[in-house]
Amino acid sequence: MNRSQLEHILKLHHREAYIWARQCCQFDDELAKDMLQQSYLKILEGKAKLKDATKVKTWLFSIIRYTCIDSLRKGNRLQALGEKDDFIEPEKDTEELNFEAILSQLPTMQREVITSVFYHQMTIAESAEILQISLGTARTHYERGKKKLKELILKSQILEYHGK
Repeated sequence: MNRSQLEHILKLHHREAYIWARQCCQFDDELAKDMLQQSYLKILEGKAKLKDATKVKTWLFSIIRYTCIDSLRKGNRLQALGEKDDFIEPEKDTEELNFEAILSQLPTMQREVITSVFYHQMTIAESAEILQISLGTARTHYERGKKKLKELILKSQILEYHGK
């Protein structure tokens, strides 16, 4: 596959790829942008090769996921001095459910299966391929994740209703 074809694929899936990178980086925007850029460089430099053209999205998401994992494992969390220490989180609107916060409470594998299926319209089988787990394991994470997510949303709504 030549460079212009790869660039076309990256442009076509950029929005979803960014959202996936954000999820893989625990919703850290700047880290997600860095990881996405590193992933794109791997692809354009030929370090990651597409073997099956029918699985472009799965291939792209796998590269992003493992780029994020490698970076986090190596401790490459880039941070300017004092950036996080001096930052004050703005207050959230109590009427609005914070789905990122709720999703972040799920175990990692459940969160990744749920987000790939619900937000990226993938099948459980495609999700399993990206996460390199068996289909049965992915189904288990999916079902448990849905159940836990429902509990967390209901709990959040109850707390919100009671003003806590």
